[in-house]
Amino acid sequence: MINISQAVVVEGKYDKIKLSSVINGVIICTGGFHIYKDKEKMSLIRHYAEKTGIIILTDSDSAGFKIRNYLKGAVKNGNIINVYIPDIFGKERRKAAPSKEGKLGVEGMSEEIILDAFRRAGVTFTEGEKPKGDIDKMLLYELGFSGAPDASERRRRLLKRLGLPELLTTGAMAEILNTMMTADELAKIVSEMNGEEGAE
Repeated sequence: MINISQAVVVEGKYDKIKLSSVINGVIICTGGFHIYKDKEKMSLIRHYAEKTGIIILTDSDSAGFKIRNYLKGAVKNGNIINVYIPDIFGKERRKAAPSKEGKLGVEGMSEEIILDAFRRAGVTFTEGEKPKGDIDKMLLYELGFSGAPDASERRRRLLKRLGLPELLTTGAMAEILNTMMTADELAKIVSEMNGEEGAE
């Protein structure tokens, strides 16, 4: 496994599954062309572009290039690295037939090819297991971000404070917070928020 500081943007859930066996880091799935209408997802991608930089890793077919070009045009600020997989013809194991253009997508690439594509794009990474973050759904529950009567309002306030999309699920919120801070740092922010509530 390699550790990558940037968020990696891929097309589909099977690409995300494949990539998560290769890298430790944030992986954002566009849902294919759904990204064109998904304002919350684009807000998240822009957030990471500015904070950590993003890596765009789409399939090498025409649909993949359309999504890549859309993302490049939609992200005005921040750092974008384009990682390209080679044209390899064949079909993914789970599919009955090859794609329209006959090329393998990200999910069909070997780990070695994916790592080589990252290296060729100049992505820097460290190898080895990255320690897992200590923010999980149980901690968010204990801090009042789920299960409490005002949980959705508390989530909204925290996400707004951090410049994150307000419609994130608790699970997605835990995943993203782990890339930004420790549990202790989150507890400090919550304490500040509680102090502000008391002062209102």
